[in-house]
Amino acid sequence: MNLVVCVKQVPDTTEVKIDPVTNTLIRQGVPSIVNPFDKNALETALQLKEQHGGRVTVISMGPPQAKDALKECLAMGADEAVLVSDRAFGGADTLATSYTLAAAIRKLGNYDIILCGKQAIDGDTAQVGPEMAEHLGIAQVTYVAKLTVEGAAVRVEREHDVGYEILEVQTPVLVSVVKAINEPRLPTVKGTMKANRAEIPLWGAGDLAVSEPRLGLKGSPTQVRKIFTPPQRTQGVVIQKETAREAVADLLQKLADAKIV
Repeated sequence: MNLVVCVKQVPDTTEVKIDPVTNTLIRQGVPSIVNPFDKNALETALQLKEQHGGRVTVISMGPPQAKDALKECLAMGADEAVLVSDRAFGGADTLATSYTLAAAIRKLGNYDIILCGKQAIDGDTAQVGPEMAEHLGIAQVTYVAKLTVEGAAVRVEREHDVGYEILEVQTPVLVSVVKAINEPRLPTVKGTMKANRAEIPLWGAGDLAVSEPRLGLKGSPTQVRKIFTPPQRTQGVVIQKETAREAVADLLQKLADAKIV
C-alpha cells in the first residue's frame, strides 16, 4: 500500500504576524511547528502501514525551513519525504497550493491513499485537501474520525453535526482526518537519528509539470483586501447582590442605562 501524507509547517499561532503590504503571513523569524492535524494524518498512515504493509511518503510545500517539519515526520516513522519549494510558489492561495501539490503527487507516481489533516491552523480553510482531489480526479472523504481498509475498499466514519456518516470508497482516495481519529506517536531516538541523516529532495517549478500562470501569488484568484486585529474584549460586569431579586433588578437597570432594553 502506497500512502502519501501532506503536511504543512505552520507558524506558532501565538506568534502569527502579517505583512501589511502583501497581506500574507510573515514566516521569517517566527517559531514554526508541524500542523497538528497533519500529525493525526501521519499517525493514520503509519498505523495502516503497520496493518497492511507498504510505504509512507510525506510531502510538503513551503520554504527551505520546512525540511525541519519533514524530518520530524521521518523521525515519527515515515519512509521518505519530499519538499516542494520554489520562489514561484510564494504567496499561493489554496487553489494554487493544491494545484502545485497535486502535480508533485503525480510525480511521485502510484498511490493508494492520500492523507491530510482536516485543515491548517494558520489559514483554517480546510480547502487544500479537497481541491487536490479535484485536480487529481479522485474520490475524497473529509472529517474522517475512523478508517479501515480491506483490499481496495476504504471504510470511514465521517464526523457530522448530528453524529457520524459511514461511507465506503475505492482507492485511490484522498482522506482528511480530524483530531479524534488517534493520538500521534512521539519521535523515537532511533528515528530522530535516522531523520537527521536523511537527504530530503527539493522539487522546484522546473521539476513539476505545472503552468506558470497558476503558481504562487500571481496564480491565486483569492485576494486579501484588508487585514485587521479585532478589538480586544473587555471584561464583563460582575453583579453581586444579597438576593437574586436585587441582582435581577440591578441587571435590568444596567441594561436600561446601556439602552439595550
